[in-house]
Amino acid sequence: MGRVVGHDDLLLVTLDTLRFDVAAELAEAGRLPNLARHLPGGRWERRHAPGSFTYASHQAMFAGFLPTPAAPGPHPRLFAARFEGSESTADRTFVFDTPDLVSGLADAGYRTVCIGGVGFFNKRGPLGSVLPGMFQESHWAPEFGVASPTSFESQVARAREVVAGLPAEQRLFLFVNVPSLHQPNWFHLPGATRAAGDSRETHAAALEYVDRHIGRLFAAASSRRRCFTIVCSDHGTAYGDDGWSGHRLGHESVWTVPYAHFFLEPGAP
Repeated sequence: MGRVVGHDDLLLVTLDTLRFDVAAELAEAGRLPNLARHLPGGRWERRHAPGSFTYASHQAMFAGFLPTPAAPGPHPRLFAARFEGSESTADRTFVFDTPDLVSGLADAGYRTVCIGGVGFFNKRGPLGSVLPGMFQESHWAPEFGVASPTSFESQVARAREVVAGLPAEQRLFLFVNVPSLHQPNWFHLPGATRAAGDSRETHAAALEYVDRHIGRLFAAASSRRRCFTIVCSDHGTAYGDDGWSGHRLGHESVWTVPYAHFFLEPGAP
């Protein structure tokens, strides 16, 4: 990452609330053609989330603690704050001397941009301003939020505007928090109703919706130069698993998340 930072643009996409099992099943079944073509081997990596809900998980990720491989470690990290005794900082880690990765990348010359989704990014109050406040530029609008059936399309449109407005020489760190998987998501499944509510099936339909539009985000992010890209979930959610529902709880469906990182080459589909 020491060679990537300063050379490539960077894109971090968090598919908020996405379960690993649903993501893996859809990729294997060929239902995520646009994502799967970029996943190493066409498969998601199984990882453990750094938190059980959006705020906690993103605070950790913005400090360099991305989801951890679901196997015994230690596992070298891509990004880490400089501190003595770190067992996961390796020779290839990008080490920053600021409190968080976002400001560390800004110090390295990046324009840092957040396109928010769920309520922790809506800037409507002090709590919803903490995470987007880390960035030099942040965007949120009701059409980006969890209640919008076209939230991701709206976010992609804004991302394309952001990229188009940058000077060619300006490096970019673009972060997009995708709310489509978060409840409510029933409206992504044809024939589903508000009364019936969300389910594992509507969650899957929401991921297929994201896949239909993510190609345009990838194309924008890599339109100026090569782009190192991370796509992952911040946590999962339970749909009645072992009697559990929702997240901010310690169940396998919440802690286990899909993860991938890869390069997007300019002009690649």
